[in-house]
Amino acid sequence: MVAAAVDDMGSALREARRNVFLLTAAQAILGVVGPICFAVGGVAGYQLLADDKSLATAPLTAYNVGMALGVILVATLSRLIGRRFAFMVGTGIASVGAAIAAVALFRESFWLFAFGLAVLGSSNGFTQKLRFAAADASPSFYKPKAISWILGGGIVSAVLGPQIVIFAGDLFAPVAFVGAFIALLPICLLAALFFAPLRLPEQGTVASEYHGQPTRTLGEIVRNQRFVTGMVCGISSYALMTFMMTGAPVAMVVGCGFSTELATLGIQWHVLAMFAPSFFTGWLITRFGAERIVACGLLLLMACAAVAHMGLELWNFWGALVLLGLGWNFGFIGSTAIVAGSYRPQEADKVQAFHDIVLFTTVALSSFASGKVLSVYGWDMLNAVVWPVTSVCLLLLFLLMRARPNVAA
Repeated sequence: MVAAAVDDMGSALREARRNVFLLTAAQAILGVVGPICFAVGGVAGYQLLADDKSLATAPLTAYNVGMALGVILVATLSRLIGRRFAFMVGTGIASVGAAIAAVALFRESFWLFAFGLAVLGSSNGFTQKLRFAAADASPSFYKPKAISWILGGGIVSAVLGPQIVIFAGDLFAPVAFVGAFIALLPICLLAALFFAPLRLPEQGTVASEYHGQPTRTLGEIVRNQRFVTGMVCGISSYALMTFMMTGAPVAMVVGCGFSTELATLGIQWHVLAMFAPSFFTGWLITRFGAERIVACGLLLLMACAAVAHMGLELWNFWGALVLLGLGWNFGFIGSTAIVAGSYRPQEADKVQAFHDIVLFTTVALSSFASGKVLSVYGWDMLNAVVWPVTSVCLLLLFLLMRARPNVAA
């Protein structure tokens, strides 16, 4: 009987690893959408605007609004046609968004460009679901590693996305950046090949240890201290990262006169820092606990603000962006692990949808605020916002660690 249980566990782990490999490959391909949009979205928006330059980051706000809508769409499609086919639909949406953005740049239409980025953002709502799909399809002890491996696929995206901007962006000169979006068309469709062989468990499948336990209401779950702390820390890590990353290229190119290539390379180093630690972040969470890893991420975000505040040289921007990426990695992956331990498998759909809708709505507001704050108050004020937000998160983590709540209580 023990041998049979061991065989079942081994089989489940092999299946989980297979799914994680496929999802990681898809993440690596689809993940180029974000770096491309953030590398050129604000700068392109600034060039397309004739009057109110404070709206330059509005296309990136549209991108983040699209992500929030994409979360709702992927949840709906997952219930109707299954997650595997829903993810394949997401790749098609990404290609449509890239085509719209390219047409908008040819026509010099600011709001059409913003709409194109909104569509691209909605496809990223599908991509964001990959980490939960990997966790839901994995044994409990493998969940942190599954999440970190999925996000680790972003290393490829971190290199590929900015390089696409640098080498393909001017293929249709004098219209800048068009080539980058046209290059996305075949790249996004390629990801569908990795979704086709997925074998994900049916949503709502309940693990044996949860049989017989009632499904709690969403209100009960979201009032749980563990969920609240994980969600607040995750949202703060993501929103602060977006807040500074959105403003950095505009501050570098428009405010300080650096070239678009240098700003794009800064985003590349930033995205590398976001995803490179993912291959060992899961191990660190298992070894030291998610709460401690999130705390380390918040401290790195504070260090990012300190380096950015020290000056306007190239190393200040690049150093701050690298620290920003590292802080996001520890803060967001750790927070995702905390949230994933706050609900039972049969509660996953509604909790994940609620979490990501709040997350990406907040992220959208942060990207819009970034342009306004940068235009009115300057780069230093963007850095100053980091301190009070991270301080509140550290307090919540301290209270959670003192309480020592039960996982998925």
